[in-house]
Order: sequence, then C-alpha cells, then structure tokens
Amino acid sequence: MSGSVFEGLLAELAALTPVRPVGRVEEVVGNRIVIGGLARTAALGDTVRILLPAGRTLGGEVIALRGGSLSVLPEGSADGVRIGAPAELTGAAALFPHDGWIGRIVDPYGRPLDGRPLFRGPEARPLRAPPPPPAERRAMGERLATGVAVFDTLLPIVRGQRIGLFAGSGVGKSTLLGKLARGLDADVVVIALVGERGRELREFVEHVLGPEGMARAVVVTATSDRSPLERRRCALAAMTVAEHFRDAGRHVLFLADSVTRFAEAHREIALASGETGALGGHPPSLAHQIMALAERAGPGAGDQGDITAVFSVLVAGSDMEEPVADILRGVLDGHVVMDRAIAERGRFPAIDLLRSVSRALPRAASDEENAMIAAARRLLGAYDRAEMMIRAGLYAKGSDPVVDEAIRVWPALDAFLAEDAPGGVAASFARLAECLEPRAPTHRPAPPFPAGPENGPAPFSLDT
Repeated sequence: MSGSVFEGLLAELAALTPVRPVGRVEEVVGNRIVIGGLARTAALGDTVRILLPAGRTLGGEVIALRGGSLSVLPEGSADGVRIGAPAELTGAAALFPHDGWIGRIVDPYGRPLDGRPLFRGPEARPLRAPPPPPAERRAMGERLATGVAVFDTLLPIVRGQRIGLFAGSGVGKSTLLGKLARGLDADVVVIALVGERGRELREFVEHVLGPEGMARAVVVTATSDRSPLERRRCALAAMTVAEHFRDAGRHVLFLADSVTRFAEAHREIALASGETGALGGHPPSLAHQIMALAERAGPGAGDQGDITAVFSVLVAGSDMEEPVADILRGVLDGHVVMDRAIAERGRFPAIDLLRSVSRALPRAASDEENAMIAAARRLLGAYDRAEMMIRAGLYAKGSDPVVDEAIRVWPALDAFLAEDAPGGVAASFARLAECLEPRAPTHRPAPPFPAGPENGPAPFSLDT
C-alpha cells in the first residue's frame, strides 16, 4: 500500500510545471470565451484555466482556433470572467487511472467524489485513444454468465461483445445495468453515468449496484447540472479507464448510461464551435463521435484483455429510428429493446424479446440450445400476433396448433424472462426447457348424462 501511495505522490509531483503559457480574455460571447495570446501554442482539445477574482479559477476546453485567438467553452458558468483576465494553457486533456481507482467514484477529471483522497497514476492516458488495430483484434470470446436468465439463454452476451440497451425513461434500465454490474463475469466494471440526476448517484451506488458490485467497479459520473464539456468527457474518461484495465490483460465490463446524453452534450459543444445542426438537430460530427466511442470497446489484441460493453440509449416513444439509436445500432453486436407496456404490466426486466437480437448467435450456443431459442421465439411470436384476438375472446381453440401451444407456454415463458439466474447458463437452459416441455393433450371427461331433448343441453366446457 505504501508503495502505491509513494508512486502516486511522485506522479503528482511530476505533473507540476513551473512555467505555463498565459493568454488574456479578449471577448465573452454567449457561452464562449475568446482568448488571445495562445493561438500559436494551443491545440484543439487542450484545456485552459482562467484566473478569476478572489483566487477562483474556471476551467475550459479549446473548441475552435481562429487567426490569433482561440474559443474556449467553459466548464461552468462564465459569471465573473472579465476582459483581460489571465488564462493559463494547461495542456492536452488526459487521465491517470490506476488500480487504486477500483471501488471509487470519480468525476471525468479523475477527482474523487466519495470524500477520500485519490492520487493520479504514473501514466497519462489520452481521452481519445485509437482502438486496437482491426486486423489484430481477436474474435468475440466465450459466452458469459450474467445472473439474468434471458441473457444467459435467449440473448447471450459473449466476451468482447458490444450491445445496446434501448429504453425509455422509467422502465427499469438502471436496475438492469446494476444486475449486470453485479452478476456478469468480469474482472473490473467501469460505469459511466452521464447526465444523471444528482440524487440518483448515491441511490445507484448503494442500492442498485450495492457493496458487491461496487467492490470491483469504477464509477465515473457527471450529473445533469454539469457543463456539456464535463458530460461529454464523462463517457470518454470512463472508456479511458476501461482501456487501462484492458491493457493490463483484464476482462472489463463497460456500462454507459447513456449515449443519448453524451450525444446531447456533444451537440451543445459542436453548435457553440460553429457547427450546424443536421440529423434531428444533431451536428454532422455526431456519427463519428458515437462510432469512435463504440469502436474502442470490444476484443483486444495480443496480450490485451477485452472490453465487453453495454451502451444504453434513451428512446422517446420507442423510436428506434431516431438519430442516436440508429447510429449506435449499426455499429453494435446486438441490441436489447425495453418496452414501457411490458413494464406497466409489472414484468421486469421489461425486455421485448421479439425486437431484441444478439449477434453472438448461433455461434454462442450449441445446436440443442439454438433449437430451444428458436422454439421460444417462434411461440412468443405466434402469441404476439394473435394476442389481440386472444384478449378479445375471438380466438377459437384448435384453429392453429402453434397458437394453441403458444397460449399454453406463454405464462411460463413470460415469467422466465423476468427471472434471475444464480445457477449459471446450464441451469437457465434447464429452466427454459421446462417452460417449453410438451404436454400430452388432456381428454375431456364424458358428460355425466347424455345430451338429449329430455335431459337438456350437454354441460358447457371451455374445451368445446
């Protein structure tokens, strides 16, 4: 322990620089601050610290370079900034993660939020690192136990897979992410909470994640009141932390909640830098931002570990064609759709299996398991197509043998989709087999007396 503290102190001392370039504030335009004197020194994406009265400082990021000046987007309110105020160039944005971050809550700058000190690691890592070389990356690995029955069977997650979790607000998305953080087989869990409500952070850590999940997790968060710079940086910083552990040969589970808020923060920054809105008001650079973030996850190369990633997307009205959902869905290895109607009838997780897919199939399952998965999907699809008629009492038993079988197994299958899976993958498939087990047809007993004019009609039976 003392060695790690000593290394942290050395890293802090190494970061101290006696001389830094200094410019001056020339103009404040809306939420942009124009600074002169640094144009030949600063680069796009560099960080700046503006000195305010009473010893206060305001951080910012260079978002545009024009002639002899640069435009800076501040990390907070620009109140108190004056013309001529000195501005220090603090260099490229970087993070210094290390193993001591496990079990901690940090902001996108690596500062602790849990009241305990946290030293920086010995190595600086850029916020925007390239993914492993595509020709050298491994294929997706073995199927992972998740602790959730539907993911252990019908929607398998494999090592190095990237899936999207598409859901509206209030349908149990955070609870499902907490289950995966606690139950999925991984060495380290890195969680990005982008733009969440401030009161939800402690609730997520203490109740949804719990001590068991937090013991192997790093939580990187920027709440909804933070600047767009900080909210966008949150997802990038969390991915940087995940890459640190991946490069050490570990299997990392990366959970991002949510990519939608990451995209909204990028839109604010892009519009402030002069970019025009295009896709539903989002700037043209949005697609690259999302795809670059997603590509950094996945299987590693050489001695690296893997990053198995779950990216959540807030979809209004279950609109899977809106820009953020459409862009992300095209670069992932599967998507899971959560439906409000399922949540309203009390089944959690509210996964719409028929609209969800795992691209790890069929390779991730045996022939027997694939047959069970296909049978379950076929029966759930048949029930879904006939549900309106069934609910209205218009379906006559015997009209369609597949629908008859779907009606019989639907209660058990629907309950199975809500089950936890403490016994692992094999036990989950055994439960699925029980739900699909065929039953011999029941024979209607003979009526106690024959029908006839003298005895009246035969007794009524639901099997008639």
